[in-house]
Amino acid sequence: MLNENIKAIRKAKGLSQQELAVKLNIVRQTVSKWEQGLSVPDADLLIALSQALETPVSTLLGETVMESEADRLQAISEKLEVINLQLAQRKTMRRAIIRWLLISICAMILVMFAALIIVNSPYLGWDYSDPETAVLGVAFHAFEWLFVRVAPVILIAALIGVFFTRKKD
Repeated sequence: MLNENIKAIRKAKGLSQQELAVKLNIVRQTVSKWEQGLSVPDADLLIALSQALETPVSTLLGETVMESEADRLQAISEKLEVINLQLAQRKTMRRAIIRWLLISICAMILVMFAALIIVNSPYLGWDYSDPETAVLGVAFHAFEWLFVRVAPVILIAALIGVFFTRKKD
């Protein structure tokens, strides 16, 4: 909600991301990340943002309740903490999905290698005088040739990816 409010209010004020960034003394990419929901401003920047947009902080956060300054800062801090926690959970979930996807790729490659070892190039004994068998044999050989050369690279890359996406304590 914060990201949508920042974007809507900025556009309503007729400001570009660059113009808002200049007012806040930050880079444009930071404003872009806020508007995409990839990060949130800290409490000081949120206050500066509300001043630059001439909008109460509570409006940026989606509320219209009038509170005392101390209560507002506490509420802002709590909301930012919740948003940061949600972003962290989303990042953790994405990391877990990528990790399991990479593990699945490794498993599929190993299964394919095992299958190729078990069938032991059956196309070598086929009768190539039949055009359909010849085409199928060439296609199977091309797949096997390409797989044996490309799969190890993909397997190593996936294993490195699994290592880098492990849960850090």
